[in-house]
Amino acid sequence: MSFGHVDTWLFDLDDTLYPEESGIMDLIRGRITGFVMRITGLDAEEARIVQRGWFEAHGASLPGLLREHDVSVEEFLIDIHDVPLDSIAPDPRLRAALARLPGRRFVFTNGSSGHAERVLEKLEIADLFGDVFHIESGDLIPKPDPRTFEAMIARFGIDPTRAAFFEDTARNLKPAADMGMTTVLIGPHALASQAPFVHHRAEHLTPFLESLTFEDAA
Repeated sequence: MSFGHVDTWLFDLDDTLYPEESGIMDLIRGRITGFVMRITGLDAEEARIVQRGWFEAHGASLPGLLREHDVSVEEFLIDIHDVPLDSIAPDPRLRAALARLPGRRFVFTNGSSGHAERVLEKLEIADLFGDVFHIESGDLIPKPDPRTFEAMIARFGIDPTRAAFFEDTARNLKPAADMGMTTVLIGPHALASQAPFVHHRAEHLTPFLESLTFEDAA
């Protein structure tokens, strides 16, 4: 399929640039639960319920946490991302597929700057991206809030109609589609999605990227 209109390639980080089955996000969610338990005194089950509520309301746990508790943002971000990355490794096919994309490439993540740096270095693809827009870049406002999309677009000087955004979380693609981006849902549940704002679906990122052509239909 032709993506010839695209000159900017945006990628979510976790469960997108590496597969969900690596389990890294499960470890991070577990760290968040532990953090919530420590500051609230709740047991694990109650903490997970609170954590899930914050995620559903805000797109990430941090905004809800900050509204209800006096915590250090830096401490929280360091703590929850302090997970081993042993389950992911450099993939030459992924690197080659990213490298062949014409135009600019950026990472757009709700994770921290430090976490993004660690993951990209572990995957050995950091040099392929012009920059990372992380949770700190967006003033702690996570996707799918349109404000963080607007801030990211302004920072990188992106024409949304010439951008493609790859994500594993469907609802994070809606603001992108509303702004005119081409959206691609990645992951084991992607093919089952019927969301109208999801333009393309793929179980795995690398084969999808390898299938692209870049002739401009116009």
